[in-house]
Amino acid sequence: MVISLVSALLCCSAATILLLQWRRRRTLQSLIAEARARRGRSLQDMEKAARKFRDQNPSHQPDPILSLSLPELCEKLRNGSLSPEAVFYTYVDKASKVTQDVNCVTDYLKDSESQLLHVKSTEKKGLLYGVPVSIKDSIDCKGHDSTSGFVKCLNRPATTDAVVVQVLKHQGAIPFVKTNVPQSLMSYDCSNLIFGQTVHPQDHTRTPGGSSGGEGALIKSGGSLLGIGTDMGGSIRLPAGFCGICGFKTTGNRISKQGIMAGIRGQKSVTAGVGPMAKDVDSLALCLRALLCEEMFRLDPRVPPLPFNEQVYSSSHPLRIGYYATDSFTMPSPSMKRAVLETKQLLEKAGHVLIPFQPIQVDHFMFNIGTRGVFADGCATFLENFEGESSDPRLKDLLYIAKLPNWLRHLLSWIIRPISPRISEALKNMTERSVKELWVLHTEIEKYCQKFIAEWKKLDLDVMLCPELGPAFKIGFPGKVSVGSSYTLLFNYLDFPAGVVPVTTVTKEDEEELKSHRGYYNDKWDKLFVKAMEGAVGFPVAVQCVALPWQDELCLRFMREVENLTKERSRVS
Repeated sequence: MVISLVSALLCCSAATILLLQWRRRRTLQSLIAEARARRGRSLQDMEKAARKFRDQNPSHQPDPILSLSLPELCEKLRNGSLSPEAVFYTYVDKASKVTQDVNCVTDYLKDSESQLLHVKSTEKKGLLYGVPVSIKDSIDCKGHDSTSGFVKCLNRPATTDAVVVQVLKHQGAIPFVKTNVPQSLMSYDCSNLIFGQTVHPQDHTRTPGGSSGGEGALIKSGGSLLGIGTDMGGSIRLPAGFCGICGFKTTGNRISKQGIMAGIRGQKSVTAGVGPMAKDVDSLALCLRALLCEEMFRLDPRVPPLPFNEQVYSSSHPLRIGYYATDSFTMPSPSMKRAVLETKQLLEKAGHVLIPFQPIQVDHFMFNIGTRGVFADGCATFLENFEGESSDPRLKDLLYIAKLPNWLRHLLSWIIRPISPRISEALKNMTERSVKELWVLHTEIEKYCQKFIAEWKKLDLDVMLCPELGPAFKIGFPGKVSVGSSYTLLFNYLDFPAGVVPVTTVTKEDEEELKSHRGYYNDKWDKLFVKAMEGAVGFPVAVQCVALPWQDELCLRFMREVENLTKERSRVS
């Protein structure tokens, strides 16, 4: 009798659990279906708005507008040779078509049409007067969701614009679409269960990078001239490099982060930055000029009132440039290394002084600082985001490790150490730390920064030239080769401004050389690194330009120098 009762209770419990899981899945599926339908209506609204404008203006020619750089467009808008309506609806139309190809736009900011009317009626023309701007999903726009790829964040529209969006509007810009991100923002792929996979404009089997991947794909495809992204480990620079555009991460607190979702709430070990993405460096600089204004300093008093330093950006004196072609942790692809060395030669010919620089203990940094800092709570905060959620398959490897109990991570770390010391170290350093241990870590981060800056100062450097991860990975590989972020994550911990400039494309020779690539450890990550990049002839490759904290304008000036020399070489050849 007792056995029968226990069996019945167990069966009922199992049935209840299964029923609850089924109901949860149904609820999630229903929310996702609603979000996709809403996104579909948004795209239809974009098409209708663009069609209505074309019908009312049959002589309208979009191609001349789309061919203009941001500074050129701003000049024509300000002198009246182009109307804000013509520019706005041209980009609404183009973004609508682009997203049908690469799946990058998640929402149309329909109140942008009201912003257009406001811009037309105002007498004061800001620096970005009439410019349509795309906004990363995780940045709040009033009346719209900021999902970070999570279903639980649907139907929770922001009550106010993020400060950066308010400042853009203050300067006459028209934020008009939001763009796709990977679920949780903790990936340099670009996929989530709500809006799906964003693909690379050049090859739909490759990723545009992440987490600002929707921005990278949209700008590369011509659907936006200027976008705003965020960067906690390369999330602006990686998609910019993969897509062959320019991207810039400011010093962490140079631009307000108020109203912007974080990948891991509350962590202070690594510093996120906000910044622009565009096709050229002058466009990035123009955006920074507009953002670094009294309005931003008024809206967020925590941002230091440092306006854009025009004198530094426009200077032309020769630079002392440190450089390295490898961080000695992630062996660069042949095209990455060649990009740095060819750029070094161009800079030397132009009269700049190039000085070899050896990055300090990057292996120690990646494990004992990089991984430990982000996951100092044993991944608890990261996992909280997934409570009641289904997870994107691209995050499978990271979630599997994150869900392991501490004791099992330590055991697996010990078992696999002889086979794969890097994976072993990563597992060991994802365990939970006490408050005291966290403070020790923060002290270690500060000491590491001081050592890095001391080496920089010893060589009397102005800026640094180094590799940017590339070419674009095949879809799914970023989640399997997290170590590829070593070239970008470093400068978030150091809180140095950093940007990327495309300088070359993958050659057949690069592709052939990649076949013999073994990496520094010849482990699983090194092998996957090669597979991720295979078959990328013709894909863009960028270099990374870096400066000391608060020297954002100097970093941009260096980026512009690299860009100009690269363009000059292309014209000559």
